Amino acid sequence: MDKEEIIRKTENLVREILSKDSTGHDWWHIHRVRNLALKIAREERADVFMVELLALLHDLGDYKFFQGDQKAGEKRIRELLSSLEISPVLINQIIEMTSRISFMHTLPQKDKRGEVEGSSNHREISKELKAVIDADRLDAIGAIGIARAFTYGGYYHRPIYDPALKPNKKITQEEYKTSTAPSLNHFYEKLLKIKDMMYTPLGKKMAKRRHRFLNLFLKQFFREWRGKM
Repeated sequence: MDKEEIIRKTENLVREILSKDSTGHDWWHIHRVRNLALKIAREERADVFMVELLALLHDLGDYKFFQGDQKAGEKRIRELLSSLEISPVLINQIIEMTSRISFMHTLPQKDKRGEVEGSSNHREISKELKAVIDADRLDAIGAIGIARAFTYGGYYHRPIYDPALKPNKKITQEEYKTSTAPSLNHFYEKLLKIKDMMYTPLGKKMAKRRHRFLNLFLKQFFREWRGKM
């Protein structure tokens, strides 16, 4: 099977699986991330086939859809790629790379004694992975990022905002996975951090513009919360 056929069949399978998602991780999120990732990949002279495949698959094994069980997510990706007759070596490579895209893996985690240690995502990152990570993060900020944050919160029955529940700006992986905090806390626990976490020059440039919009939104939100114009 040639590369174009692999991409076409992968797209069809992913579109079908995510067609009814209502958490903000639907097919159109995948579509936007793919377009952004390919744009960045061309700037970085990365392997566009690998970037497109990673972008299409990047959410398919996400822990959020498997009650925190990453192994179950990896199994789903493996089964999908095996059905396309992709080599086991490439499948393993894709699974390893997609497991590193989630923002959660940049957060500190607790060791067996319950003490906080550094992020688990410290391995060398390829041009291809950088392109997809930056694209995924870009879709989490700006106007679309705001819409997705409240879509996700609404799906999980979270309040929009509660002044009594302060954001946890030093949130760990374990806390992030189990958080039920108001949607607005997510801006301070993740979204406002993204601008300084981008890898590529183009990603950084685009993130600055979207970051400014986040701040404008928050400024207006709190004005209205206080009953002002």
